[in-house]
Amino acid sequence: MTTLRVIACKTEYAHNPLGLDLPSPRLFWRLAADDRAVKQQAYRILVASSEEKLALDQGDMWDSGVVTSDRSTHISYDGSALRSGERYYWKVRVWDDRNRLSEWSEPAYWTMGLLSRGEWKASWIGRKSQQELDFQPTPYMRKSFFLAKKIRRATIYATALGLYRLSVNGNTVSDHFAPGWTDYDKRVQVYAYDITDMLRAGDNAFGVILGDGWYAGTVGFLGRHVYGERPFFLLQAVIEYADGGSERIVTDGSWRTGAGPIRYSDMIKGETYDARLERSGWDEPGFDDSEWEMPDLRSGYNGLLSAGLEPPVTIAMTIEPISVRKTGAGTFIYDMGQNMVGWSEVTVQGEAGTRITLSHAEMLNPDGSLYLDNLRVAVQQDHYILKGIGTERYEPLFTFHGFRYVELIDYPGEADLTTITGKVVHSGMPVNGSLVTSDPMVNKLYSNIVWGQRGNFLSVPTDCPQRDERLGWTGDAQIFARTASYNMDVSRFFTKYMRDIVDAQLPSGAFTDVAPDAGWIRHKMWNTRLNWFAPDNAGWGDAGVIIPWTLYLMYGDTRILEENYEAMKRWVSYLKANSSDLIRPDYANYGDWLSIDADTPNEVLATAYFGYSTKLLADIAGVLGRTEDRSRYGTLFEEIAEAFRSEFVSGDGFIRGDTQTVYVLALQFGLLTEKLRLKATSRLTENIKARGNRLSTGFLGVGYLLPALTESGELDIAYELLTQEAFPSWMYSIKHGATTIWERWDGWTEEKGFQTPSMNSFNHYSLGSVGEWMFRYMAGIEADPADPGFRHAIIRPRPGGRLNRVKAEYESLYGTISVEWKLENDNRLELEVEVPANASATVYVPGAGVISDGEDRGNPAAGCALLTQEEYRSIYRLGSGKYRFTSTFGAASSSMLNMKKEAEV
Repeated sequence: MTTLRVIACKTEYAHNPLGLDLPSPRLFWRLAADDRAVKQQAYRILVASSEEKLALDQGDMWDSGVVTSDRSTHISYDGSALRSGERYYWKVRVWDDRNRLSEWSEPAYWTMGLLSRGEWKASWIGRKSQQELDFQPTPYMRKSFFLAKKIRRATIYATALGLYRLSVNGNTVSDHFAPGWTDYDKRVQVYAYDITDMLRAGDNAFGVILGDGWYAGTVGFLGRHVYGERPFFLLQAVIEYADGGSERIVTDGSWRTGAGPIRYSDMIKGETYDARLERSGWDEPGFDDSEWEMPDLRSGYNGLLSAGLEPPVTIAMTIEPISVRKTGAGTFIYDMGQNMVGWSEVTVQGEAGTRITLSHAEMLNPDGSLYLDNLRVAVQQDHYILKGIGTERYEPLFTFHGFRYVELIDYPGEADLTTITGKVVHSGMPVNGSLVTSDPMVNKLYSNIVWGQRGNFLSVPTDCPQRDERLGWTGDAQIFARTASYNMDVSRFFTKYMRDIVDAQLPSGAFTDVAPDAGWIRHKMWNTRLNWFAPDNAGWGDAGVIIPWTLYLMYGDTRILEENYEAMKRWVSYLKANSSDLIRPDYANYGDWLSIDADTPNEVLATAYFGYSTKLLADIAGVLGRTEDRSRYGTLFEEIAEAFRSEFVSGDGFIRGDTQTVYVLALQFGLLTEKLRLKATSRLTENIKARGNRLSTGFLGVGYLLPALTESGELDIAYELLTQEAFPSWMYSIKHGATTIWERWDGWTEEKGFQTPSMNSFNHYSLGSVGEWMFRYMAGIEADPADPGFRHAIIRPRPGGRLNRVKAEYESLYGTISVEWKLENDNRLELEVEVPANASATVYVPGAGVISDGEDRGNPAAGCALLTQEEYRSIYRLGSGKYRFTSTFGAASSSMLNMKKEAEV
């Protein structure tokens, strides 16, 4: 008998989240069924104030009743008002289109945070600086307290101006780098922790280690003390007793603080740890803190206390080194086999007072020493001073590094492969994409793209995790956002980042180049050496529109559009007001950053992006039902496109600048007439061929290059660029050992060696935006803007190049979408497709495709309808399930797919 189940219940994209501050959290679930074409017909949700009431089917907070709907994502809570600090339990059951009723889902829950500022009774506490020291010792803080009654529930709400590591009775409860990076003059994130099972009757203790972090430490090249001179911590614990009573434990003058073994810890400058200063049991009950100081109390904080949106930073994996060699100087250099971000842990025995150093780098010099020149003023070193008792282990707490190689200096004894391990650290985004092909180099490219994302998505989408930068560049983020969304679940990550972007938006309406701003605008406006005085930058500011639209496409999220709509309008209004006859000025600082021998005119690029943001805003207005805005922005886009053509485009398709990027942006942003599209495509392909089938695009052009070629019927050239091994290309770096995406096409070349060390990162995700094409076109997994979030998918694989097999999977909100195509020696194409329950897909089968088999072997066509069959493709509509198609995919079919008629279709 076929079963219908509800699984994977989430609230606000998360499993049982704590401390929300939304009045109407959104609920999500998936369906699981054994047969094909399963569609939800209705649902019923119960939300209860207790687990017991939910078990009795009592939705005392909300009983939705039976709602006729196929929606299983973004269902907004619509019950009684939610209260601070409360936990709410929910479950759901569904009916499918065959009127089958599921069992209730497993219970899920969420908790609310403190919803008003008046509920906070805690004070900000810190430790006074030691004036004689430049880098301050990291403050340790503790609070002892006694609990006399049986505990029903206990919750901590915590945040910091800086970073904190929180423990309860000696057990760590917080994640790494909490509470994340925000513009602290605007807001700080609060995280909630359920500590019920950690407390006990009698004596208890809270322990906190307080790091400088982004607040008081070094922020890239912007220097130290960008937001404040020293960190502060805020905590409020609510203890609820079984007898109905409660009490609060808060940060105040009764806490104790002192220096500890971390002598300093800085994001950019590394850490020094003196194990001789450790105090055993300092964060447990019974510790004698009589020699510790009273904390310094901060008078207040004017920013917002917002519930933490981003997924916490975690140690995602541990890596063992693949080799170690001893140098002539007696140091040990380890190769981790992978350029990574995080830190290394060392195991050591030796005499008390022995100081060892762990130095980190991405590359080696020709003589085998660490290549440190590209770090600029960053110091990727951690120092550990032994206490001299048995086997000791050390890893840093409030710093991170970008590295493949580790040099172990002044190590007592002979180190081996077990002496150090690498800890890979990034924001906790679940992996939801995979891609494998028949070509090992293409597989390596995809691996490098994913590792670039791992290395740079740490609280914000940073760049260059090794040097003194690590800033949240908005242009880099927007061009990679679609690729990032295929690789990992970035729903919460980018929702928080959009808050950073809007927090940093200028009064003029301009979105900034960097978010959080961290003083970047002031820095660049005052820095005469940079000479970067542009009040906005095309492609960077446009992130404020492109990223919300990307989240809408990938997750069907309309709230992200609603919340940021006014900010997006201000941006487009700013662009219009600062244009001349709808042509943008040429003052941009970055342009098509780090292109190769191709100078894209700033005014062309800026006007193209002005048009694109306006076009997207018209689409967003339509999604939100704002018909007047949709018409107004749609008309404005057409006017911009006409101005673009009049100013920059010749009748023969020539576009000012004549770079690959100008053609790519004009094609992808819809700025050309159909006749001009054909001519511009011809010019683009001529440019590529004249360069020996090589690209020249920089950050802003590269992500659109292969999509523009493919949609213009030039698939063969797209594949040629993908697998090109000569410089400049993606494969060139792979041929020379790259394990991440490089910042520059020419970061290292055979002819010139290393590029200028002033800007030469070997871990930077921007040029990896080709990953979007690999999923959307090569594998063919595409979102449908008319039914976003993959409720309806477009499956349209484009076989080509030297590949004969591609398999890709994407974990959508509805479940796994899988596509695998194979080209056999007899020119037969086999295509396997999987669509999750409660979703559907339109499948484009290259050639004269027929359905051959699937999970319903008795009726292969069950759940499948043929829509169109032509000489070079067949189009099917699929319900959920697994399907297999076969097709004759010979030279004729292949050439037809590559004709310009493909773009018209």
